[in-house]
Amino acid sequence: MDPDPRDDARLLAATADGDRAAFGELYRRHLPWLLARLSRRCASPELVDEVVQDTFVAIWRSAGKWDGRGEPAAWIWGIGIRRLVDTLRRSHPPAGELIEFPGVETSAEEHVLLAVQYGDVGAALASLSPELRAVVQATVLDGLTTREAARLLGIPPGTVKTRMMRARAQLRERLT
Repeated sequence: MDPDPRDDARLLAATADGDRAAFGELYRRHLPWLLARLSRRCASPELVDEVVQDTFVAIWRSAGKWDGRGEPAAWIWGIGIRRLVDTLRRSHPPAGELIEFPGVETSAEEHVLLAVQYGDVGAALASLSPELRAVVQATVLDGLTTREAARLLGIPPGTVKTRMMRARAQLRERLT
């Protein structure tokens, strides 16, 4: 059975007030799915562990910043995926200059993320308005569904679809 988002909201509020037990419960509820989702995006268990640790430290420090819109799990995922992308950026040189580490597989997704940041696609994404870029990042790069992206961004699902349609058109134009 999935945790009740209202309980998660109460746990986040208590965590913001410094309640370690509430934070521990958030950790127990969200660690398994966060590990699984991040592991699908990164082939290095060590990097995933580092990102999960950083994510929960960030949750402890910034629980008061959750504005109550959307589900807490979407907010937690947003923190986690941003930490993963930041870690991948720091741990790998730009695409084309990837260094292979013994025992660490570089996933296809990591190659794509690096190409997106440093290649033509990265420049095209950077040219989008922040609103369109946020939708592309949430749905394409972070792998969220339209509904999850809507919750994360605090906008209706129809707005996510419309912005994604506009973003695709602008990206198509800039990349041809």
